[in-house]
Amino acid sequence: MLIVADIHFGKAAAFRAQGVPVPHGTTTQNLDALTALIAAHRVRHVLFLGDFLHARTSHAEATMAALRSWRRAHPTLTLTLVRGNHDEHAGDPPSDLNMQLVDEPYEVQGFSFCHHPHQHARGYVLAGHLHPVYRLTKAGDSVRLPCFVFGPTVGVLPSFGAFTGGFAIDPQQGERIFVATDDAVFAVPGHTI
Repeated sequence: MLIVADIHFGKAAAFRAQGVPVPHGTTTQNLDALTALIAAHRVRHVLFLGDFLHARTSHAEATMAALRSWRRAHPTLTLTLVRGNHDEHAGDPPSDLNMQLVDEPYEVQGFSFCHHPHQHARGYVLAGHLHPVYRLTKAGDSVRLPCFVFGPTVGVLPSFGAFTGGFAIDPQQGERIFVATDDAVFAVPGHTI
């Protein structure tokens, strides 16, 4: 199973529909990243932790055509969407994408999959919503990177989307932080359970 948080398909299209000049190609970039991970890890099930579509205008023809083409290339892949706050406004994905649509928590083998990082007693919560990023600083240089935040009962995944931004987190006692680059994940020293 590949677990993906906050992919926000159609966000750039939504901005362009409002007259904001933003780059094209983020849908293709996100789909290519999914395809690479699916192939590399023999994924059979992709679980989206909310915010699959960004807004109603995300149903733009080009975005939907790209999603449908990608889905045709992966017909046996199980897709599940745990609805998030943007999904409420954007509406469900088209039925021909053949996705299982569920509300949080979606519980599987001791895990409670959610969009919002709330604690649920039945299992360890894996969620999105926050788009966490962490600033690494050394000798006057710094870089802001997407990160995973794992606490004793809740883990928050970074946004998977190419055009989603991030929220700088301040690690709390008992949280482990892992920063993500394009091709690797690294533990941040000093933030361990």
